Amino acid sequence: MNRAAHLVATVLGSGNLKPASGTWGTLAALPLGWVVMQAGPLVFTLATIAALPLGLWATRVVVADSGDHDPSKVVIDELLGVWIALLPIAWGAASAGVTAERLWPGWIAAFLLFRLFDIWKPGPVGWMDRRGDAWGVMLDDAVAGVFAAVGVIALAGLAHL
Repeated sequence: MNRAAHLVATVLGSGNLKPASGTWGTLAALPLGWVVMQAGPLVFTLATIAALPLGLWATRVVVADSGDHDPSKVVIDELLGVWIALLPIAWGAASAGVTAERLWPGWIAAFLLFRLFDIWKPGPVGWMDRRGDAWGVMLDDAVAGVFAAVGVIALAGLAHL
C-alpha cells in the first residue's frame, strides 16, 4: 500500500468518513482551498490544475490496491471539482481587493452547486463518469466543477444587479 497515494486520494483521510464520503471530501477541500488562496488567485489556479495529475496518480494507485474502479473513499476528485467551482471566488476577491472569505455566499453556492452536479451527473458529467477509469473518476468532477463555477458567476451577477 502506498500511504502517500492513499492520503492524497482520500484528501487526508476525509474520504474514509461515512456516510456520504464525497460530501465529506468536498467539505475537507474548502479549508484547504482557503489556505491555498492565501497565496493569491494565480497560485490557487495552479494548485487546482496540479490536482488533476496528482489525483490521477493517487486514484490509479488506490484503484489498483482495491480492485474497485471508483472506490467511495477516493475524494481527490471532489477536491478538484470544488476548487474549480471556487476559482471565480479566488479571482473575484482579488479583483475586488477583498479577502476570499468576504465572498462567503459564493463559497456556499460553490459547495451546493458542485454537490448538485456531482450527484445529478447531467450530460457531460455523466459521460465522463461512465469512462470507468481514473480519468473518468477525475473528469466527471472537473466538469461538475465547471458547471458549478458557471453557476457561481451567474449567482454573483444576479446578486449584484
